[in-house]
Amino acid sequence: MNKNQRHIVTTIMICHFVAAFAALGMPPYFALILDKSLHSEEVYLAGWFYVVPTFFAAISSPWWGKLADRYGKKPLLLRAQIGLAGSFLLAGFAPNTWVFFVALSLQGLLGGTFAASNAYLATVVNGALLANSLTLMQWSARAALVIAPVGLGLFIMIDSPLELYRYLALLPLIAAACIVLLPNYSVQPESVPALQSKSKAPEVTPTELYLLQFAFIFSTVITFPYFVPFIQMSTESDMPAVAGLLFGLPHLVYLLIAIPLSRNRWQYEPVRMLSVSYFLFALSLFGQALFPSLFSVMAWRILMGFSMTLGFIGLHVLIVGIVRCDNAGRTFGWFESNSKWGAVAAGLVAGVAVQAIDMKAPFFIGALIMFIAGCHLGGLTLCRERLSDS
Repeated sequence: MNKNQRHIVTTIMICHFVAAFAALGMPPYFALILDKSLHSEEVYLAGWFYVVPTFFAAISSPWWGKLADRYGKKPLLLRAQIGLAGSFLLAGFAPNTWVFFVALSLQGLLGGTFAASNAYLATVVNGALLANSLTLMQWSARAALVIAPVGLGLFIMIDSPLELYRYLALLPLIAAACIVLLPNYSVQPESVPALQSKSKAPEVTPTELYLLQFAFIFSTVITFPYFVPFIQMSTESDMPAVAGLLFGLPHLVYLLIAIPLSRNRWQYEPVRMLSVSYFLFALSLFGQALFPSLFSVMAWRILMGFSMTLGFIGLHVLIVGIVRCDNAGRTFGWFESNSKWGAVAAGLVAGVAVQAIDMKAPFFIGALIMFIAGCHLGGLTLCRERLSDS
């Protein structure tokens, strides 16, 4: 990666981080916003509001991706940042829950900075460099997920926490101003070497890739909604901070090891990498459900973070194999939409499973999905090895 490409990738990563800071940092405080700012006693709305942006992002991402392929990746990336700023500003002045709902809906419909950023990066780098850039983008998202709730928590106790959205709207506007200064590539550079598989690992079709990603996101998110009460019940701990630390542990592991692992030779064997990742992920979920003591859960969460990191890297390498400059917007749009649908489905299934069975059910469901997907990937690897030996 030359100096100019490195500058562009770094700028896009930072711009995505500042945009995600508000989008990921405010939802944990929705209950507080409902109480102190919107003066609503309907606490259940906090859970509904949590998934509203995700739902509308799932609907809109493919459409924005097609427009990016037609009209250019940079203009649509600017559109995403400005749309995010507008939705934040509306949220900051929302007088009631209905306007706040509209603002969150617009955040999902008009945002999509992650997919738009990846589509723009596909015009700057390709092959192994693009795969590594996608890992960096995921790194910025995880960093925002870990840092934003803590950072915003320092200011959330003001009289009306909803007003924070007014100031946070400045962040995507600053990001948009930085993006304006970047070059507007229309053709993918030819000087960047493509990522070629050094092994004989089998390819996957786009449909298989989307199914594998859906399973991965579904199994990750299905444990989110009830993780804190599960830990408090299983470990008999009344300290929310402990549960919060365990919740964020896999994301911290990703931040620590994602960049070193992305340089490993395994990136040339993405299917094998995914197979190992999914089996380890299933094991970590089973372990958390069956051995829910404080220290054992900590160990299982570390394993979950390692397997999650391998999974993201493997998925990034596979999507690089199907993306081209002329279809990057559409491909990443569907990739992002598929991820959002996986999260929405996980939240719905988690609620039903916990009500019908118990709080361990989401862990077992996620583990089963990961095990099945891992078996499929293992079968692909074995078939390719047999063909190469014959």
